[in-house]
Amino acid sequence: MLCGSRSNPSWSSLPREMKLSIVELLELSDIRTLARVNREAYNLLLPFLFRNVNIASAEALQHYAASVPNTYNRHIRQLTICTKRADDSPGSQHIPVTDVLIQFLPYCTQLEQLTLKLAASLEKSVIPCFEHLVSLSSLCVDHCGDEDRSPLSERLVVSIAASVPSLRHLSLDRITRSAVHAPDLVGAHPFVPVVKGDEDIPDHPILGRELRLPSLLRLPTLKELRIRDTHLGDPQWECMPVYCSLEVLDLGSCCYESNDYNRVCTERIVGNIGHTVDECALSTALTSQAFALAKHPEKPLKKLRKLHLTPLFPVENVVDTLATLSDSPIESLSVQCHEDDVVDMCSALEDFLNLLAERGKKGFYQHLNEINVMTVRDLSDTLDIGVGTRKGASATLSREGADAVRRLQEYCRDLRFQVVPAHTEADAPLKAPTDSASEKPTPVQGGISSAREA
Repeated sequence: MLCGSRSNPSWSSLPREMKLSIVELLELSDIRTLARVNREAYNLLLPFLFRNVNIASAEALQHYAASVPNTYNRHIRQLTICTKRADDSPGSQHIPVTDVLIQFLPYCTQLEQLTLKLAASLEKSVIPCFEHLVSLSSLCVDHCGDEDRSPLSERLVVSIAASVPSLRHLSLDRITRSAVHAPDLVGAHPFVPVVKGDEDIPDHPILGRELRLPSLLRLPTLKELRIRDTHLGDPQWECMPVYCSLEVLDLGSCCYESNDYNRVCTERIVGNIGHTVDECALSTALTSQAFALAKHPEKPLKKLRKLHLTPLFPVENVVDTLATLSDSPIESLSVQCHEDDVVDMCSALEDFLNLLAERGKKGFYQHLNEINVMTVRDLSDTLDIGVGTRKGASATLSREGADAVRRLQEYCRDLRFQVVPAHTEADAPLKAPTDSASEKPTPVQGGISSAREA
């Protein structure tokens, strides 16, 4: 009788497809360790090593472009670049950020998500690079520099966005209006920062010379638009031809303008493009004027299912705004507020629930089945939807805030809402206050996630 032995297969003997399937299950730290075994393993793992690239400073960007072969960049799917200087001391060497980007960005042919955190404006010569990013669907441009000394022009940003062949998701933060399109803002109260000298940005093949923020509505592939901390007073928002079908709209406000001014700006935009929006985040109130400004036969926000109120939303306008949107088929209401506003926000939501109790049988918010209330420590920890999403920080409720939350929870139960603890990616449940004698938390959930019972 012959006895045979079966040897275990080695890593090197496995088919390439099987190796890739195994690597898909590994953490990035394990992939990096495996890549150091030999050259064969390194070459096999290149698509995983360069799938997500995060470049944290202008110095790191320069080092990356100088040391990483351009052929590796085709593996990048998600790329985050911050151009802030790690060393901004006087006399530090100048880093030509635009030239460095031009050097490697066109080779990122499989790039799907790009986040640019720009400390200063880029040169116009960078614009053609974006024409090569055929797989790019999500673009986030965040100005992280001084808006007075180094503004980021709307003309540059709009030209860049319009150059991306298949852009679906666009997020913009702290973009500065151009004197070309906003001459009325130059030197006038309330002294909103304005860019001068950007008229040399070349005409775009699609948009021509109209490189103003409202021209973004002419991008046919755009589905999600988020604009925060940016002046939205361009009157062209109201009449710009709309070639896209926006599904997600996230509008912030301008800190230089009044609440009423920001509200009018928001209503102009909603009146023009709100008829296709499924999900919306608001930082300003809405009145019926938004519907009076409608340019489309279909009523604005007629398809709205998810509504988010950011921490900048004025508490005193919660009830009026929700009443204004009562004809929308809203299923989910999400509210964020500063921890100091918890009591007032809970009171406002109780007033809204009073309306719901009085008019519910008449179809008032008949589709609503979820209410989420969360707080943030700082107003910069905002609730973002769509693209450029950041996680908010959890906060600790005061005893007064905890009592307000408890009353709201009880009222939700009375209205046959099922109350469950809030566990979302956007924010952790708020910490309950502790009893100084026992040091045990009181049984109160800071975040409310209420689902209406059938």
